[in-house]
Amino acid sequence: MTTNRMAHDVAIVAMGCTPFRDHWNSSADDLLVDAVGDCMKSLPGLSLEDVDAFWVGTQGTGLSGQVLARPLRLVGKPVTRVENYCATGSESFRNAVFGVASGAYDIVMATGVEKLKDSSQSGLSAVLPPADGTDVDWTAPAGFSLLGPAYQAAHGVGDRDMRSALTHVAVKNHANGALNERAQFQKAVSAETVERSPRIAGQLGVMDCSGVSDGAAAAVIVRAEDAHKYTGRPVYLRGMSFVAGSGAGLASSGYDFTTFPEVVAAAEQAYEQAGVADPATEISLAEVHDCFTPTEVVLMEDLGFSERGKAWRDILDGRYDRDGALPVNTDGGLKSFGHPVGATGLRMMFECFTQLRGEAGERQVPGARLAVAQNLGGQPGSSVAFVAVLGSEL
Repeated sequence: MTTNRMAHDVAIVAMGCTPFRDHWNSSADDLLVDAVGDCMKSLPGLSLEDVDAFWVGTQGTGLSGQVLARPLRLVGKPVTRVENYCATGSESFRNAVFGVASGAYDIVMATGVEKLKDSSQSGLSAVLPPADGTDVDWTAPAGFSLLGPAYQAAHGVGDRDMRSALTHVAVKNHANGALNERAQFQKAVSAETVERSPRIAGQLGVMDCSGVSDGAAAAVIVRAEDAHKYTGRPVYLRGMSFVAGSGAGLASSGYDFTTFPEVVAAAEQAYEQAGVADPATEISLAEVHDCFTPTEVVLMEDLGFSERGKAWRDILDGRYDRDGALPVNTDGGLKSFGHPVGATGLRMMFECFTQLRGEAGERQVPGARLAVAQNLGGQPGSSVAFVAVLGSEL
């Protein structure tokens, strides 16, 4: 598949992110105002009036561009609302980037928000259109629980080794989240706590599942050539791709639940644009969609960080720990930071932005130069995937 180079290179000059947690006393409007305010505070010479166009991503927290225009009191501005499953925040960013890269706008803002804790049910919710009855009817934990056993069967991994790898993912991400004041769960957990947690589906216990939370995030994007007008430390978009799967995997005997083909395709395109030949050695850190612990295992191979069948071993060897060769989910990931659908993709960008600017404090990856943000939506065999490569240099 061909992806043409954008007419203009772009840069992120400011970002903001609320804490992700149970915001019982804040509305979606409040969260958006807080995230945008956090974003704009580093641009004292710029106001919302100077921003040419806005995007807002949300799965179910409101309809139309007024989701953002109303709380920000925007007048006479184009505001577009987008949705793409759990990759909704990334879709907001992607479309905002195209607005600048095309030359249509000089300064744009991408935002994402979700208010999930005010519903009468637990977990993610969505209003789906009527179907013909052939859709697979399962929960997210049930669908993703198939990854672990399939991976074991394909690569000859024993039960104890697989369980240890999944546990390490959870322990690692909670340890990172414990250092992050914005994370939903700011407490390290033991391997025993993870492995004794109540079972949800198959191998998956409560501690193998990401948190459900409220939150919002925002980014200001400009042409790369203009970036230093606004900040001395811009972060540049080096490559970006989005792939929507056809859903054929669920109906195909050839799909074995050991990969997300959409992620593989998106990563290849993003790496090609960024000039990354060997992601395992060239990428400084990565934020990935660890909705469930086995998802992170599979993604290490889909993103080219581990050889096929070797991710479980690399995880146990500490390769993806905060002090490892390629730190993954340094902010805690979905597992510890939380997962308000419309904001998650931008939250990943926020951590990459923070790390590449050297502002991550105790979580800082020394010498970070290239970061990957990978966002996933849907379920194994029928997903959408986003991959971006960000750099401290153009």
